[in-house]
Amino acid sequence: MFPLDVLEAAETLLQRYRGAGRMVVTAESCTGGLLAGALTEIAGSSDVVERGFVTYSNAAKMELLQVPEATLLRCGAVSGETAQAMAKGALAASRADVALSVTGIAGPGGGSAEKPVGLVWFGLARRGDETARSDRQVFSGDRTAVRLASLRHGLHLLTHAL
Repeated sequence: MFPLDVLEAAETLLQRYRGAGRMVVTAESCTGGLLAGALTEIAGSSDVVERGFVTYSNAAKMELLQVPEATLLRCGAVSGETAQAMAKGALAASRADVALSVTGIAGPGGGSAEKPVGLVWFGLARRGDETARSDRQVFSGDRTAVRLASLRHGLHLLTHAL
């Protein structure tokens, strides 16, 4: 179902977290659950993957992840602030140690000069750390290419978050 390099990256991530006794939670918008799907494609992943949220709408971001409406109105769903709030909210709503969020514009429509198609923000939060960090990327290609690049980058960020 997933490309071999994605499965290998997921396996590496799972081994690293398993060895550290840590768990992850994902909060996804434009990837629609691809991160959680890639991780759970690996047998035995339940000792590392605590849960995943697919929060495609702003209402879901607010209801499930407690993203402040003011953040969405001021910054938009595709922003570093929203990605950070999503990661913090996922961590608060789970028993995981590390949270990764992803929100972006996969296309083909929905882009603007300020926020082009391919713009993706990632948020990373760790239990016990009040701050969350965000990472901005712009990926090229069609919708599938943007989502696959987002998946690969998300796995990379999570792997190196320990």
